[in-house]
Amino acid sequence: MGDTPQPPHDPSPHDGDMTLGQRAAVDAVLALHRARPGALLPILHGIQDALGWVPPAALPTVARALDLGRAEVHGVVSFYHHFRNTPPGRHVVRLCRAEACQALGARALEAHALRTLGVDWHGTSADGAVTLEPAYCLGNCGCGPSLLVDEDELHARVTPAAFDALVAGMRR
Repeated sequence: MGDTPQPPHDPSPHDGDMTLGQRAAVDAVLALHRARPGALLPILHGIQDALGWVPPAALPTVARALDLGRAEVHGVVSFYHHFRNTPPGRHVVRLCRAEACQALGARALEAHALRTLGVDWHGTSADGAVTLEPAYCLGNCGCGPSLLVDEDELHARVTPAAFDALVAGMRR
């Protein structure tokens, strides 16, 4: 082999299920983290940060890079609710389900959000605009119910009407 640079992984038949862009993102994350002790979680987080989800076709690549079984990698992805195995909607809404928000009306807002979007938790609306995920504290306890849109837009004292207005804006 000598000085010939080696690809980050050997292609497998399962890698064909990823686009070239996805494969490049997975390879970049692997190159950055694979030598770290306990690299699996940083790699999975890196892939989800880069792509918005962890494509199932990436799991064999990650397993080979870390000398792990595919079942072990799949087990970690499926155990942690944070990891998505399908692409998210254009916007991700995290609705707080912690006790403080529940005391301020979050359960009614949850029911309204699930019904309005026609999804269950971790689901994406039929139009692809919104993925709804639970959060277990957004640090806005005195102003609940709260929700977070796309990791950077915190909303407080959200009513069903305010939720509907937010969703209407996301659908535009």
